[in-house]
Amino acid sequence: MKRDFLTILDLTHKECDQILNRAIDIKGSINNATTPLRGKTIGLLFEKSSTRTRVSFEAGVYQLGGLPIYLNPSDTQLGRGETIADTARVLSRYLNGIVIRTYEHARLTEFTDNAAIPVINGLTNSHHPCQVLADLMTIKEKKGTLNGIKLTYVGDSNNVANSIIEAAWLMDISLTIACPIGFEPDTGILERAKGADISITDSPEDAVSGTDVIYTDVWVSMGDKMDAAEKKERFRRFQVNDKLLSFAKPDAIILHCLPAHRGEEITSSVLDGPNSVVFDQAENRLHTQKAILELLI
Repeated sequence: MKRDFLTILDLTHKECDQILNRAIDIKGSINNATTPLRGKTIGLLFEKSSTRTRVSFEAGVYQLGGLPIYLNPSDTQLGRGETIADTARVLSRYLNGIVIRTYEHARLTEFTDNAAIPVINGLTNSHHPCQVLADLMTIKEKKGTLNGIKLTYVGDSNNVANSIIEAAWLMDISLTIACPIGFEPDTGILERAKGADISITDSPEDAVSGTDVIYTDVWVSMGDKMDAAEKKERFRRFQVNDKLLSFAKPDAIILHCLPAHRGEEITSSVLDGPNSVVFDQAENRLHTQKAILELLI
């Protein structure tokens, strides 16, 4: 029976922990010669532009012995009106698995419902689970554990925030979200994480007080329909800067899924400062995605 990875909640607590531990092992292997994807082909169907997701998956598939095939919808029959369902059925005859990066989450689920191969969510407007696995790995790598960690997310309640909320529920992490009034997380996401230690505030200073991890993301995401200038003005008070960092623990780490808009959601002094681990975090996309591929394909 095929396994898909569309949201963090497609994993059990045990499976998530296994992926994180395996990713750490992969990263620590000097001569990692395992090639479980030898003779297998993985499609990368990307409707949104990408740097880290595309390159890390292409490199990861190759390093595991497989062949990655990048599929731009404008170069396929999807760009000429072929249905998602028909595309899924056809690609299932050629590929052993597929990573999809698209806009509406419903497009991903429609493809998954019609595919006979494992489907991995490379990003939708609603979820970014591969990113958040790398985030969890980075926290575990830097702090030694996820147990007892206080995580603070400062910024827009976007797809990354949604997946962090699900991860907090799954892995028993204490999560505080700081955002302007009116930009709180979707109630459906919060309902799915009911029972988790999650709090929401419009005070970024209170949110980061005594925290172990500060995480932020761009204020205006790809496909965001709100006026960019208006939204930036609403979020100006939520910039992660040296002053805000001073409220956190001295050894708090800074996460950002990148790309960063320096001088907007985060200052260069923090992004490039001693507390920042964002480039380790970016590297860890490769290792967690290799662990995901090993589990699913």
